[in-house]
Amino acid sequence: AFDVAGSGRVLAGSDESGSTQLIELVDGASTRLTALSGAVTGRYLPGERAVVVQHDTDGDERGQLSLLRLDQPRPGPVRLPELCPLVRDPEHVHRLLDVLPDHVVYSTNRRNGVDFDVVIRCVSSGAERVAYDRGGMVLEVAAAPDGRVALTVPGALPMSDELIVVDSEDRTLTNRDVAARCTNIAWLPGGSGLIATTNFERDRTGVARIDPRTGDRTWLVTSDEHDLTGWVSPDGSKLLVQANDDGASRLALHDASSGERLRPVHLPADGWCAFPLPQPAWSPDSRYVALTFSGPTVPGDVLLVDASTGECRALTDSAAQLDDQRPVEPSIHRVPTRDGEQVPCFRYSPENPDPQLAGSAVLIVHGGPESQSVRAFNPIVQALVAQGHEVLVPNVRGSTGYGKRWYSADDGRNRLEAVADLGDLHDWLPTIGLDPSRAALWGGSYGGYMVLAGLAFQPQRWAAGVDIVGISSLVTFLANTAPYRRAHREREYGSLTADADFLHQASPLTKVADIAAPLFVLHGANDPRVPLSEAEQIAEAVRANGLECELLVYPDEGHGLAKRANRLDAYPKVL
Repeated sequence: AFDVAGSGRVLAGSDESGSTQLIELVDGASTRLTALSGAVTGRYLPGERAVVVQHDTDGDERGQLSLLRLDQPRPGPVRLPELCPLVRDPEHVHRLLDVLPDHVVYSTNRRNGVDFDVVIRCVSSGAERVAYDRGGMVLEVAAAPDGRVALTVPGALPMSDELIVVDSEDRTLTNRDVAARCTNIAWLPGGSGLIATTNFERDRTGVARIDPRTGDRTWLVTSDEHDLTGWVSPDGSKLLVQANDDGASRLALHDASSGERLRPVHLPADGWCAFPLPQPAWSPDSRYVALTFSGPTVPGDVLLVDASTGECRALTDSAAQLDDQRPVEPSIHRVPTRDGEQVPCFRYSPENPDPQLAGSAVLIVHGGPESQSVRAFNPIVQALVAQGHEVLVPNVRGSTGYGKRWYSADDGRNRLEAVADLGDLHDWLPTIGLDPSRAALWGGSYGGYMVLAGLAFQPQRWAAGVDIVGISSLVTFLANTAPYRRAHREREYGSLTADADFLHQASPLTKVADIAAPLFVLHGANDPRVPLSEAEQIAEAVRANGLECELLVYPDEGHGLAKRANRLDAYPKVL
């Protein structure tokens, strides 16, 4: 679910065609809106029957913006609305950040290819106003009707955000050198305050009201056990609050003035409805919230919540496509580590294990590293389990969802502490009846780095590895990634200037001669985040050692496989 109108119409994404395209859901009926070659997202333009569409070319992440007029005749046999150019410059990135009546707010790096400016464009006249051009990577933007803009940019420390309000002058409301998140920013009506999710001076995130003049915080909803995330209604009366319970969403509606809990929102199952899925979206009249929901047995559905009652109803039924194939639910574990910590881990076990595969284990490591494996449907997990493998999905050091202390535990020169967690997970296998000599690693993006690091730094432990768009050298990755991403990622990994020695030491390519396991590598040729050269250099080095290494490169993909045809080609081979 990308957006919802006051009538309950939902702008959604469906991958029925093979890539995520826009559809509109009304009273159980679905209308197709786009048929582009790559994945798209979008938002309704308030007050009009129109949609702002963000799309790129073959995963290159250079987003372009177009307009769909839904109230105009649809020509041709397919009768799709015509895509009208709104903001187009194929050489640069444009990211849709907010919408207002007759206006779109977006960020772009077209000024110099590196820094992102915030631009407000009038749809009807085409006039543009640059609202912010102080440099860096803009993360979030909330535009107020009175012209003020609130935005976040990366702070100086890993996983920290600087909150800035732009009106007649720029006011920085948070200290750039404080380790604190500030996300999900939104204006209260009349611009009287901002609502944000933050962990300022806390380990766990909570929901706070922030004075836009002074930056003073008033906590509305907090928890010492769970990270909380809040989304305020446009009329400022209610908050939808999610508690992150070991990768499962627990939702409730709260009073936005007092923070008082009003009523729970009951989801169809244990599952997840926030990042990396699209964020919950309020309708302009604050009556509805549209959710994207996925659970281990629910591939992905759109839910509509009535904010007055908390009633939650599904507008789609993705599980029906599974017929009688029942996906496996995970059990939840805490894996002890060498230093007394505990790694959260999901375990997926075959219901009718194949005796020939008994004891075989695959560890799937998420990307990020500032991300979290959650209780959502993963076809790779289910396919591996269906083959008879046990699948373990850990949240090693550096993972979000378990407080600031845990996601900070791998920063900078502590990078290899997260890799050491893989060794602790391997040591745990015999205690749950699994064979440590038959354990493989699988991961994408930073998870691909973890796979290669496990094979290189723990060569006696792992029997195979699957690296998807992964980093093989932190040095060459930082040198060759898109220029607008480099400074942003150096906060987490260390800088080429100050930390080159450690970056070299922590790179799997440095220890490639020690790799002893066969390797499968997948990559997209247009990847702007992790360049294709990262895959090519590790594959060449592993093959030079006489090991089996298969490299599959897809010319029409970027950072991952977005197109079903490519997934259906790649993943059966990997399995």
